[in-house]
Amino acid sequence: MTPDRRALLAGAGALSLAGPARADVPLTLQGRFQQGGHVIGRTTPRALIYVDGEALTQASAAGWFFVGFDRDAATSTEIVVRDGRQEARRRLTLTPGAFPVTRVDGLPTSTIEPTAPDILARIEREVAIKAEGFASRIDADDFRDGFAWPLDQIRVTSAWGAQRVLNGTPARPHYGIDLGAAEGSPIRAPAAGVVALAESDLHFEGGLTLIDHGQGLISAYLHQSRLDVRRGDRVTRGQALGRVGARGRATGPHLCWRLKWRDRNLDPSLLVRT
Repeated sequence: MTPDRRALLAGAGALSLAGPARADVPLTLQGRFQQGGHVIGRTTPRALIYVDGEALTQASAAGWFFVGFDRDAATSTEIVVRDGRQEARRRLTLTPGAFPVTRVDGLPTSTIEPTAPDILARIEREVAIKAEGFASRIDADDFRDGFAWPLDQIRVTSAWGAQRVLNGTPARPHYGIDLGAAEGSPIRAPAAGVVALAESDLHFEGGLTLIDHGQGLISAYLHQSRLDVRRGDRVTRGQALGRVGARGRATGPHLCWRLKWRDRNLDPSLLVRT
């Protein structure tokens, strides 16, 4: 095993670019090169993928790989693909995002700043449960064809990345896109994957499902009134995951749709457009 491979295993706008900057390793990149966006790449099978000098992932057996850009990512990033002593390098310029400010009023105080010891203990337990789900790392490339929308009808009620003001108090940015829908509307898998977590009653999220699409790309579905899958299930694109609800920190029925790549928060709607 090479030192590069050991290091990986230890820590480990719409645009398309074809052909490597150096002629050693084949490399094709496409995706949304912007804050909150992503790259879907193809290269030599099992090549190591470095992002700004850090080994973060490895190409699949078919050569596919995924890289995500956080909401507040720097506007320049370098992707390096290495296969043994050969490599290809690409420097990308990311388009800055335009993130609105949204206000949500009428939330129960206990869901914003809980103080009761039993609730705080519950939240602590649930943080550990969610962290385990987001740590899932299946060997797959189910992201390679992009995403479909998770609802049959799409009505965006809160944009991804918005600065939230909850009951008049500024909060952290909203790392989900809120989709309005009637209670009980079916939620569908936007791409194939494996259920990494399925919890029906969390304090903040209510019914929550996490889907692992491979290489640390995890999509999340919050506030469900019913779950139709269990942890470990293999799901296909379009399969029902559960039903829209208003459980957890919510003022009405809707789906909060989120996406993470390792520790980076991404806009899932951008994958629909890739």
